[in-house]
Amino acid sequence: MANHAAPALKLHPGDRAELEQWQRCSSMRAGLVERAKIILLAADGVANQRIMEQVGVSRPTVNKWRGRYESEGIEGLADADRPGRPVTVDQARIIAATLRKPPKKLGVTHWSSRLLGKRLGLHHSVVAAAWKSYGVQPWRAETFKFSTDPQLEAKVVDVVGLYLAPPEDAIVLCIDEKSQIQALDRTRPVLPIAPGHTEQRTHDYIRHGTTTLFAALEVATGQVTGLCKNRRRHQEFLTFLKHVARAYPDQELHLVMDNYATHKKQEVRDWLERNPRIHVHFTPTSGSWLNLVEVWFGIIDRQAIKRGAFPSVRDLVGKIREFINGWNDRKHPFIWTKTPEEIMDKTNRKRTLTTSH
Repeated sequence: MANHAAPALKLHPGDRAELEQWQRCSSMRAGLVERAKIILLAADGVANQRIMEQVGVSRPTVNKWRGRYESEGIEGLADADRPGRPVTVDQARIIAATLRKPPKKLGVTHWSSRLLGKRLGLHHSVVAAAWKSYGVQPWRAETFKFSTDPQLEAKVVDVVGLYLAPPEDAIVLCIDEKSQIQALDRTRPVLPIAPGHTEQRTHDYIRHGTTTLFAALEVATGQVTGLCKNRRRHQEFLTFLKHVARAYPDQELHLVMDNYATHKKQEVRDWLERNPRIHVHFTPTSGSWLNLVEVWFGIIDRQAIKRGAFPSVRDLVGKIREFINGWNDRKHPFIWTKTPEEIMDKTNRKRTLTTSH
């Protein structure tokens, strides 16, 4: 038997534009998007059978929303309020359950919203909403390490004091080395970025050797003095110190560096004694995060090394020099904001939190 189309549904003025916007809006609830499609197709004179096929709903559903629109307009497409007391969720109970480790039989290290929701008899979106309200993120984990340096507080005060109130007419330099930088080359040429396509590279690579970057970051300006060497010994470090001294021939220098063995070799100490205008300030043990040049190492790694393709160590060293020259043209100061008291307070709070478990 022939399938006769139902009469076209007559839309109220302005409703077509709003219903079309419902269809395009990615944050609109799926149910409302579905109803908008039904009404728009019905307004275009599409038969109910075709609407069922295109939208993927039953005939009663099509009839329901056509009838609702005819009687109530676009407001009739919204879900009616359900009778009874509104549902309340004990978010504190959800958070308390989240902070407990999952049972061993689940074999997981932390809760997911679906796992916890199933255990508590709640929809996973309710669990996710509670996590958002309390700022709980079970899927994230960070690393930490406590310094065992008996002079921790004194060194923090010393180094941070240099950042916040540097000596007058003196230069504060953060010094360290980024060792074992690999000259990695891809097995196929990198495919460049294009409209609609991200940059692409092969997952496999060829190693062509390594280099070590010695760098000195001038805190007040962001100027970087760098030198690449094949090895990371006290001999190379001493060569770099002399290179830095030549770059700043007249100023008093305050060098922030870590307790790495090459920094304390007798030859290095002897040279420093012969150059009294250069003063050394050591960061605490396991406190390299106090050294601002580590921030700059992260920048050069992300912007020049990580995504690079280097057929030789020479090419890698050339790229590093090129980046340093470009960086010094656009450099900016590195501003430290935390006081020693704030740092020690946070460190002590973490220790207390750890020992309480």
